[in-house]
Amino acid sequence: MACVDPPSALEEAKKKLYIPPAKSHKGLNGKLLIIGGSRLFHAASIWAAHIASKVVDMVHYSSTRENHEIFVNLKSKFIDGIVVSKHNLLDYVEEDECILVGPGMVRGEISDRIRSANLTFDAICKLKNEPEYTYALTKFLIHTFPHKKFVFDAGALQMMDKNWLTKLKEKAIVTPHILEFENLFGISCSQNDDIQKRKLVTQYAKEYSCVILMKNIKDYVSNGGQSFIIEGGNAGLAKGGTGDVLAGLTGAFYTKSDSVSSCIMASYLLKTSAEDLYNQSGLMYNTSELIIQIGKTSKNVLFDI
Repeated sequence: MACVDPPSALEEAKKKLYIPPAKSHKGLNGKLLIIGGSRLFHAASIWAAHIASKVVDMVHYSSTRENHEIFVNLKSKFIDGIVVSKHNLLDYVEEDECILVGPGMVRGEISDRIRSANLTFDAICKLKNEPEYTYALTKFLIHTFPHKKFVFDAGALQMMDKNWLTKLKEKAIVTPHILEFENLFGISCSQNDDIQKRKLVTQYAKEYSCVILMKNIKDYVSNGGQSFIIEGGNAGLAKGGTGDVLAGLTGAFYTKSDSVSSCIMASYLLKTSAEDLYNQSGLMYNTSELIIQIGKTSKNVLFDI
């Protein structure tokens, strides 16, 4: 059964999590911008967008690759939000409360020219090399919009410089799996026990002024001061796409709630939903079924407190 260490943290996170008031009007309950996808990975960012659309009032979605065929295809697959042109991206960066960057974006080699350049947004939009686009756009967003709430996942984490995180006035949430954590911060911790992993997550969250949600069999969360471990779930969560769902859920919560509560509740809800699915069909479930189950499980986890 899913649980949080310390146990009191779960109830505290529930109390702090924003719940839409009864007399809500459109736009009151959060707007999330998701930037992701590539020619190689289409589904990842769409999974993140689908789960987020269950939480916030509006999801804006922009893909890194924009030829006409892919753009039209995305509009047909994601109908619960708005697919926006990357050339209009900055309008939504300003408008939305939180920006999730990275699901489905690809990593690769970056030329010295791109690393040393401070490209304009128009120049970034013209980049045809997708890893360079990921790198340059992530750098641009952090340095141009340091006051915004960000969640960095997957490809953005794999391409970014960890020192960029210290430029933000609002602590970003980073959601690496354990190998991405090791690569981002230049350490090795796969063989460490829970106590050591918890200390390392806390250490690097403090040093780089961010909130870390490290995904593993157990999830580790820290803002550099407090630290938490979320246990539960099952082997079904090892399937591709579940991390994208977690990132989308975290970003959606973060539009209206604090960073730590968003991380704890997203992790706990994901793991509890996986357990509920297991009770129905064992491990024979996929990411799309997990998204549906999260909507059902949330009634007991979030609303029947």
